[in-house]
Amino acid sequence: MISNNTTDSTANQKKKKRKRTIDKEKVAENKRKAKAKKQRMKKKLKEEKANEPQEVRDRRRKKLFIIIGAAAAVFLLGGTGTFFGVRNYLTEQADESAAVEAMVHTEAVGLAEYSLTQRRKDHVRENAGKDTSKALVDAAKFLIDGVHNRPPEIELTEENASDFITIESCLINTETGKVDVTMSAEGLAISDDGYYYLFEEKMYENALRNDEYIVEEQKDVELTFSVNLNYNSASSRLCSKFVVAVKKDGAFLPISKPRFITNPEAIARYSPSFGDTTSKKGLLVDPEKLSSSELDDLGVRHAAYNIPLSRILGNTSNEFYPTVYYTYNGRSYAFNGQIIAEYDYIFSTLTNKGITTTAIILNDIHPGYMQLIHPKARSGGRAPYYAFNATDEDGTEYIAAVASFLANRYSGSGHGKVMNWVIGNEINARSEWNYIEYMDTASYVEEYAKAFRIFYNTILSVNGNARVYISLDQQWGKSLYSNNGYSSKEILDEFNRNITAGGNIDWGVAQHPYNYPLTSAKAWSTSGRAGSYVLDSETTPVITIKNIHVLTDYLQKEEYLTDSGEVRHVILSEMGYTSSAGQDLQAASFVYAYKVIESNQYIDSMLFSRETDAASEVAQGLALGINTLGGGRKSIYNAFKYVDTAESAAHTDFALRVIGISSWSEVISKH
Repeated sequence: MISNNTTDSTANQKKKKRKRTIDKEKVAENKRKAKAKKQRMKKKLKEEKANEPQEVRDRRRKKLFIIIGAAAAVFLLGGTGTFFGVRNYLTEQADESAAVEAMVHTEAVGLAEYSLTQRRKDHVRENAGKDTSKALVDAAKFLIDGVHNRPPEIELTEENASDFITIESCLINTETGKVDVTMSAEGLAISDDGYYYLFEEKMYENALRNDEYIVEEQKDVELTFSVNLNYNSASSRLCSKFVVAVKKDGAFLPISKPRFITNPEAIARYSPSFGDTTSKKGLLVDPEKLSSSELDDLGVRHAAYNIPLSRILGNTSNEFYPTVYYTYNGRSYAFNGQIIAEYDYIFSTLTNKGITTTAIILNDIHPGYMQLIHPKARSGGRAPYYAFNATDEDGTEYIAAVASFLANRYSGSGHGKVMNWVIGNEINARSEWNYIEYMDTASYVEEYAKAFRIFYNTILSVNGNARVYISLDQQWGKSLYSNNGYSSKEILDEFNRNITAGGNIDWGVAQHPYNYPLTSAKAWSTSGRAGSYVLDSETTPVITIKNIHVLTDYLQKEEYLTDSGEVRHVILSEMGYTSSAGQDLQAASFVYAYKVIESNQYIDSMLFSRETDAASEVAQGLALGINTLGGGRKSIYNAFKYVDTAESAAHTDFALRVIGISSWSEVISKH
């Protein structure tokens, strides 16, 4: 929403530390699921056998006879010891098959024809190779059991082909460095041969590439394909998707949904901690004041800063700040050395102050780098930011290179540390902040989700503890302002469905709970238009700080939880209240908001907009800063400074009178 300056949102630090090197619990769970499926198949097969016609039973017995006959011929070559072991086992199986019984009789007759000498030779051979004989007997047992327990063969149809196989997980194995793709199925797909084939598709591809499969494995109801990751090379599979196929009528047919790697943090070079997260107090910082002590005086623990890509891309002509070259996946990329030095200063200063930093990556237009702009966003529009291009090789490679460069440079390796990365700004407001031609919700989210997953996998492959967020505004139940935009709720629902289908990852939500309307000075108010738009229900048109629990309640639904069962990280990466109607109202709104946020365990941080008023916003009646344009401190300054300290009451209880309540429990109890 309000976010085209180089100063925007921020993040937090809470809860768990990532530990999904290879998720052994998940792999075990997948194996348990596959075993359960196999048991169900056995039961189903047994029931089918009990009801099958006599002629089908005869055919099956004939097949069994041929298999056992061949096996027995091999075993007889091993000697009489082997024969009698096989004979005893086959006799035990006689009740199951008339063919087995007949075979036992035939072998007994053959044995009677042995000469005494031959029997002695067999006896010597038996005693000389007891272990071998036992192995052969076991092999015969295995063969027979395999026939009885063979999974059912299933014909592929238009209805079942697309998801005949389920890819249960796609994980980087930290012991082998390879990608383990684990699959399961209810049976064996009938095809031209006895193999399943694993294919790789790039992010921008939607079909198999001819017959270029990676690896083949003999069919089974549960399999794990292991393939090379090829990290940071021209053939990298970090952001690829994997599909299982069969050969059918001479061509390869996909029989699974695509699946992406979901634990890129397994190969991370850095794993910095979030540091002190006891306070949720954050600010969109003024870069002009970084050298001052104001952030220290205010006790800021979180900060946000924008990175419009047009600023950092390309060469620099300043000899004091040479171009920064970066090689990724076999290609070289140029970054503006002077601008990168600016970010180095900002992020290292914030890090040295013990502040957790959020960077907002914004896709504005640079004439020399149009490959980053989605083809359907190049047609026009007046938005400051555009949809990312993950539709072709150039776009996807550039997104990955930018993500890798930024993550490497700002992972605490000497240029500062960024722990939270927000991808885009208020993406539900299509025409205002994420321009692309209008399309249905699923198609729109698909284009965003592809770019998001590239950023996620690339950033996490460098900084294993980083968090990556989708950005949404307060238009929850309907789009109030956008020209053919979308509501936050419908975007969130579709994004969750899309990501889950391709392999769940630990994405978070960066929400902007501004007042409705924006110029309203009272965060607690339900009068006027806010009364019918800000509701305490899932169907509320708008989410502000007053009903922010609607969002965190929604994210507690089972289908929204992470794979480890946790509620997703939430940061309020942009929020603020104008002082245009009076500085006391602004200060009281801030205190009210912080009390709400502090009492909600699912909100990691808030980033107040902003440290200093912005002239363009003041002209719209939005004097959001805690300092005036002239540098004067507003009433909110001390409230902000002391709200999370032991001296809070002395500097914030004035807001009780302004709001019209007698105790903060009246606010906290509702959240």
